[in-house]
Amino acid sequence: MSMLKVEDLHVYYGSIHAIKGISFEVNEGEIVTLIGANGAGKSTTLNTVAGLLKPRTGSVEFEGKSLLGVPAHKIVSRGLALCPEGRRIFLQLTVQENLEMGAYTQTGGIAESLEKVYTHFPRLKERYRQVAGTLSGGEQQMLAMGRALMSKPKVMMLDEPSMGLAPLLVEQIFEIIRNLNRAGTTILLVEQNAQMALSIASRGYVLETGRIVTSASAQELLHDDAVRKAYLGG
Repeated sequence: MSMLKVEDLHVYYGSIHAIKGISFEVNEGEIVTLIGANGAGKSTTLNTVAGLLKPRTGSVEFEGKSLLGVPAHKIVSRGLALCPEGRRIFLQLTVQENLEMGAYTQTGGIAESLEKVYTHFPRLKERYRQVAGTLSGGEQQMLAMGRALMSKPKVMMLDEPSMGLAPLLVEQIFEIIRNLNRAGTTILLVEQNAQMALSIASRGYVLETGRIVTSASAQELLHDDAVRKAYLGG
């Protein structure tokens, strides 16, 4: 079943045509990745789906219902969460306060959501009283992902989760993404580390200057000569 469907999306920054008619879909239970160079339009795509940017034309549907014109916080409450590039955590708040901020769309108690986050991120449980600004880069990324998870998303969009992290931490973060997916969360992943992204994804789309130029199974993309040369360093 298609959870998220984007069709013929055009997005502009003033007179700059950033997204040029892209179409893609994410099915229930999948990890789908968007790969491409800096400036290809990956983050713009996620921000548009999340309701932070308005497209000029095109459609975005989540579970068969249009998201166009729906405010960003309502999109979160429908079950679509964005973990943004650069983490954007609240540096002066504690770990637990940051996580509680992620549950602002929840009406009931949040103890169950907290417990779920701490199961996936035991490091955060150890540091729940620590001020977020004093965490390491890897821990801050975990916190950003945990905060997005607090809204109980059906689909989680991750924007560059490995950015600026040491290789060992990158592997940890990707293992957590795998585990989140196994536990039932559908993932849309934007990632500069194309090799890692394709190693855990079921399908991938390659963006170049605002257009999708290739789409295939992750395994096919891993073995595609043009993709390897452009994004996998070989």
